Amino acid sequence: MQRIPCSERDDWQATAQACGFDFHTIDGERYWDERAYYAFTLPEIENRIEAPTGEIEAMCRELCAGVVNDERQLKRLRIPEASWPVIRDSWRRGDASLYGRLDLSYGGSGPVKLLEYNADTPTSIFEAAVFQWTWLEQNIERRQLPSGSDQFNSLHERLIEAWKKFGADHLHLAGILDTPEDATTLAYLEDTARQAGLATTVLAMESIGWRDGRGFVDLDDEKIRLVFKLYPWEWMFQEAFGVRLGPSLTRWIEPPWKAILSNKGALALLWEMFPGHPNLLPAFFEDEPNARSLSSSFVRKPLFSREGANVSIVRHGDIVAAQQGPYGAEGYIRQALAPLPNFSGQYPVLGSWLVDHVSCGLSIREDENPITGNRSRFLPHAIL
Repeated sequence: MQRIPCSERDDWQATAQACGFDFHTIDGERYWDERAYYAFTLPEIENRIEAPTGEIEAMCRELCAGVVNDERQLKRLRIPEASWPVIRDSWRRGDASLYGRLDLSYGGSGPVKLLEYNADTPTSIFEAAVFQWTWLEQNIERRQLPSGSDQFNSLHERLIEAWKKFGADHLHLAGILDTPEDATTLAYLEDTARQAGLATTVLAMESIGWRDGRGFVDLDDEKIRLVFKLYPWEWMFQEAFGVRLGPSLTRWIEPPWKAILSNKGALALLWEMFPGHPNLLPAFFEDEPNARSLSSSFVRKPLFSREGANVSIVRHGDIVAAQQGPYGAEGYIRQALAPLPNFSGQYPVLGSWLVDHVSCGLSIREDENPITGNRSRFLPHAIL
């Protein structure tokens, strides 16, 4: 693994706008950054990233199989009791998952370490699947990369194939449409669903309605049978229509059982279930006695959090980095401190993507701050 400085394309901004990537720059600061890229060898991708990703995913599914029937564990995760049947029934039905993203720490040596699993509402898939692939192709054409360069990236093709497995002819996609990143993510996933042969309808989450005897409906009063929602399960459980989730026949993507894995408490449960696994970090619920085993150096994470919010790094009892945010009321975990690799003052986190439970893509976010946040930059990668 190397971080290689390179020249950016003169027309990259126009290229981004042309393909709908209109949040490449946020408040005057780069989000997409191609002034450098990360390079890997093929054995490194296959053995150090792809294989461990598949193994971690298998462990997560084994964890879910136990947790859905264990009230003690659901309580430890602070999941509302009223939602337990929804989660349990979803798992027992075998509700399908579309995608997920493992955030990994890796710097070129040793095993990857799981930092967290973005199992419910991962974004940046458009940048990963489309725009970094465009970067690769154009840089090969312009001889800025060797002709044999490749990328760990079959996301687009696998998404199209995954949609076909849902056995539906119509898909609704819902989210917060006035957020550019969310709107672009929904538009991209809509495009892949259409390529898979599905008719589609996009609507805001607040536009989903309920009809007694019919279930969830859209603005045209059409029944919603299959819906992709870019909206976290912990929010949905608290909504007024949350009590309707059980009686509804609507299938949700991601499915309710993903609420277990998107919870940071799953990191503590994984460590209990697979103690000492080389791809896991010791993690414990903060309010439980074994959290003291991490002594005075650890990373403190809320059970429910997004984009690094309310995460703090504690070293020898001192907070050395922290992000503000609205999370933490439900509790925290403490995870062993495993400093991110430092490449020329930049701290990268690898996003290892799964589609239909198969490891198939890589995205990289970096920052001068060791806590990856909402404004951390996206850099492309190549296999050399």
